[in-house]
Amino acid sequence: MGLTEQDLAAIGLTLKLAGTTTLMLMLLGTPLAWWLSHTRRRWKTVIESLVALPLVLPPTVLGFYLLLAFSPQGGLGAPWNALTDSPLAFSFTGLLIGSMLYSLPFVVQPLQSGFEQLDEGLLQAAKTLGAGPLDRLRRLVIPLCKRSFLTAGILGFTHTMGEFGVVLMIGGNIPGETQVLSIILYDHVETLDYSRAHWLAGGMLAFSAAALLALYTAQRRKPAEVMP
Repeated sequence: MGLTEQDLAAIGLTLKLAGTTTLMLMLLGTPLAWWLSHTRRRWKTVIESLVALPLVLPPTVLGFYLLLAFSPQGGLGAPWNALTDSPLAFSFTGLLIGSMLYSLPFVVQPLQSGFEQLDEGLLQAAKTLGAGPLDRLRRLVIPLCKRSFLTAGILGFTHTMGEFGVVLMIGGNIPGETQVLSIILYDHVETLDYSRAHWLAGGMLAFSAAALLALYTAQRRKPAEVMP
């Protein structure tokens, strides 16, 4: 017994959510990781703790407070509803925001670690020679931290694909809108449809294993050289 159209829709929605979440986190998490790796402000530790909070916080706890914030009377839900005339809870946008918060440390921490290992003298030399911030980013930071960017991207994507507690709390189980892979897998198990559950669980297992194999293989390769 193969996959149904509903299963395929859940897979497509999950890939869309994971891809969009990873892209947004790479765009927003990179400057945050850069700031954390260079700042000496006393409240740096507070920001680092907040970024790492999803690592130890039960997903249902994060999902519960996000659900309150996303409600029509919540701090985020009310202005969103006023601007768009649509709810934030039980929507793809709500899933995206929750996924970004839940996967934030899996993107920021690898990038921060890579930025902290950069040779500051090399960056200062490039600045002295007239290289602007974007030029230094393109020619120095990205090539030298390529492994960190790869790690952040793979971990952010795969971690988002496996979400359950957060997406269930803020997205529910709406086919085609918020029903992601982990939710429909739970549905199959709950209805004792183990055949389809094996298809989905086995696919997620194979994908996760392949992603980690690619990650560790890339990390063992020779470090990237600086672009001329």
